[in-house]
Amino acid sequence: MKILEPLLFELSVDGRRGYTLPKLDIPESDPADLLPATYIRKELKLPSISEIDCVRHFTRLSRLNYCVDVGFYPLGSCTMKYNPKINEDMARLPGFANLHPYQSEGTVQGALALMHFLEHAICEITGMDACTLQPAAGAHGELTGLMIIKAYHDRKRNKTKTKILIPDAGHGTNPASAALCGYQVVSLHTDARGGVDLNDLRAHLAPDVAGLMLTNPNTLGLFDENIEEIARLVHSVDGLLYYDGANLNAIMGWTRPGDMGFDVVHVNLHKTFSTPHGGGGPGSGPVGVKKHLAEFLPSPKVTFDGKKFKIVRKCKGSIGPVRSFLGSFGVLVRAWTYIVSLGGAGLKDVSSHAVLNANYMMRRLQKRYALPYDRHCKHEFVLSGKPFAEKGVKTLDIAKRLLDEGFHAPTIYFPLIVEEAIMIEPTETESKRTMDEFIEVMLRIADEAVNTPEKLKAAPIKTPVGRLDEATAARKPDLNYFKGRGSPPGNASV
Repeated sequence: MKILEPLLFELSVDGRRGYTLPKLDIPESDPADLLPATYIRKELKLPSISEIDCVRHFTRLSRLNYCVDVGFYPLGSCTMKYNPKINEDMARLPGFANLHPYQSEGTVQGALALMHFLEHAICEITGMDACTLQPAAGAHGELTGLMIIKAYHDRKRNKTKTKILIPDAGHGTNPASAALCGYQVVSLHTDARGGVDLNDLRAHLAPDVAGLMLTNPNTLGLFDENIEEIARLVHSVDGLLYYDGANLNAIMGWTRPGDMGFDVVHVNLHKTFSTPHGGGGPGSGPVGVKKHLAEFLPSPKVTFDGKKFKIVRKCKGSIGPVRSFLGSFGVLVRAWTYIVSLGGAGLKDVSSHAVLNANYMMRRLQKRYALPYDRHCKHEFVLSGKPFAEKGVKTLDIAKRLLDEGFHAPTIYFPLIVEEAIMIEPTETESKRTMDEFIEVMLRIADEAVNTPEKLKAAPIKTPVGRLDEATAARKPDLNYFKGRGSPPGNASV
């Protein structure tokens, strides 16, 4: 395994310095007066390095990262699209960036107004009646929505509602969120067309069903043709229909979850509405509901009496706060900027181009890769690397080879119902030229898989770190740097 060159790290030279602290203008204190002795180190071995060497070191490391401002992310279900820089400019306006969450209402009227109007915009886009901006991520939105569903059934004193139905093509966080909320998870099969199997749904419908969590279009990138019948069936047993909004960018302006029969929806602002995400944050997963569930939304809430915006902290029926303060405000500013910059027609165009791009790529790539569900897709599609199994080539090998060609790998082995799955989402922001470049590389890799499979099995060879032992890297990651040794013995990471 190749590792980063030690010279990238061994830059310290005794006697060099990058900064000198100014002389104290207050009397020196004994460290023991400020901190417990157990926290005081007698020696602190810091590198001796000049300012320019330090800047170059971290800049060099940053250039080893792959980012959306450098290249294309074909990550299905992640929507890693380009984020307009005007969003960043607005989030950095002093009037927004310098706010403190404990400021009085009178000093944050602009911020509260933005949140109020963003709630209304989300309701309009999704077809919901009320909304909360509190949840910090999509999965957090799922949990919040399920807590609302639980509160609804508890209010009706219906203790038999113990199960949540989830299609086997759903997002992986759905079962986890349902289980965390105390529900028993029941998986539904996918039919030959890539939608929910109605016969399987009917077989599982009973008084103990609290609801159905559905992504539409689903993780196959397919819109469920029977959504109205699904909604009718779930509601017939007093169940609620939950919309996982991770794929909302496929339908904005064309249809709305609320019009399909959904009762609850969460929206990933950091995906659909163009806010940088990944690496643990930032994120935001607002939840919208129909009017019969509005009272259960988290508190506090932002209200408007026609003259002034207020924060109402005690709300009857509310499930209470699900996070500190009112939400990830910087993300909210970016999302609002994106929405008002595009307008209704622009948001509709976003979905149109996302769907067009995905179908263009799918039809060109299906010539060499298997297409399990041969239907027009929405924003993403799922291929299979199964045709290359006879050459000993796996989807993982294809993904690794893409790294050598300068592209980020797509999502692989998900959804689980597709063997050797390759999930690709071009997003609406990619040009035909970029897509063509990616397609040509994928077709070339398909040729290599047949003619020179050893190339794929050895990949990647051009990246700073070569192929790792996947299991060890995942289960025993070690990110420490050991002087003179690169990494500790037997480790799979750096």
